[in-house]
Amino acid sequence: MLYGELVLALWLLWREGLLRTREQRALALAMVPLAFVLRYCLMTYETLDYQDWLKVWLQSLREAGPWKGLGQEIWSCNYNVPYLYFLSLFTLSDIYDLYLVKLLSIFFDVVMAWAVMRLVGVLTKSPAKKLAAFVLVLWLPSVVLNGALWGQCDVIYAAFAVLAVYYALDGRPALSVAAIALSVSFKLQGVFLLPVYFIFLLTGRIKWKHVPVFPAVYIASILPAVLAGRGFWELLTLYVRNTGTIGDGLNYNSSSLYALFDFTRMDNAAASRIGIILAVIFCCAVYALFLVRWKQAGDKALFGACLLFAIGVPFFLPHMHDRYFFIADILTLALAVCTPKLFLPALCVNFGSLLGYHAYLKMRFLLPMRYGGAAMALALALAAGYTVYHLRGGAEAPQPQK
Repeated sequence: MLYGELVLALWLLWREGLLRTREQRALALAMVPLAFVLRYCLMTYETLDYQDWLKVWLQSLREAGPWKGLGQEIWSCNYNVPYLYFLSLFTLSDIYDLYLVKLLSIFFDVVMAWAVMRLVGVLTKSPAKKLAAFVLVLWLPSVVLNGALWGQCDVIYAAFAVLAVYYALDGRPALSVAAIALSVSFKLQGVFLLPVYFIFLLTGRIKWKHVPVFPAVYIASILPAVLAGRGFWELLTLYVRNTGTIGDGLNYNSSSLYALFDFTRMDNAAASRIGIILAVIFCCAVYALFLVRWKQAGDKALFGACLLFAIGVPFFLPHMHDRYFFIADILTLALAVCTPKLFLPALCVNFGSLLGYHAYLKMRFLLPMRYGGAAMALALALAAGYTVYHLRGGAEAPQPQK
């Protein structure tokens, strides 16, 4: 199966016309298979997350049966049902569950690489940069560690989020709204990018007639579980009911504001309110920027807005976990590929993310998390500068969707 995913990756590059020259083939045939060899070497590693949660959920689904299992609430499971559809299918196979969980994430590693490649193609039109984007996503440390080592599924919601950005900039608004709805349906962290849709509406990239696509796709994503026996309202409000499951701590190995500054002298509730208020102010500031200069908002300015929300929202909010900057990891990589001199935001964001990964995977801190918080703050400032620059004449004229 892993070999099949490798073939898929190479086929996507061939279909994109990125294996035509000798140099392109040499790069792809050297780096892409090696990326899969690396993943193969990590397949047997089990984390506590798999042992304590995923393994238990799979066993519950296996005991109840794949269809009946979807119709009942699984103990301790706070994931939305689209991911459980895959887990349910896994119970029909004799392949070791851990391998199936990781193979699913690796499949979406390929989808993510394709999505970033297409996004970079919209922003630069350069075949060399498109190929570099595809390869670099497969080698990005947070991508490799998240799925192939950790067995997490963040790449699924993040891949749909990147596709949503690509489709919006490529003039396919309905697909963009459908993609962001799928992102949120797989994991709540997809909402970090959702605020940019106000700007897409403002600049004409999304029309109001496309907005109903979001609830339609989201409802469609939970209907199989409803038909299996779960309550419709229960699933529709799942995220609201599960807000308490993220924990009461202000920070969980995340390079956020709460790693950068010491809030221990404050009551947790008061400190949480500060972050929420700052997140709202931050979003309003980005909106104000685009309200003033929305006519100058071309592709790169809109991409800058996506960067701002992907970094800024999880930076300011409380209760963030180590993996919550995953979309920011990917989008800053796309920025570095498009504009190599702007590699620093990608370096900062991935440094901050990897500090959190190390803290969980090694159960100790490599460096104080405040270093990651400072790096994330610098990346946010650089993203703001990039966005302002392209709003003030550094970008092409906007092309609103008709």
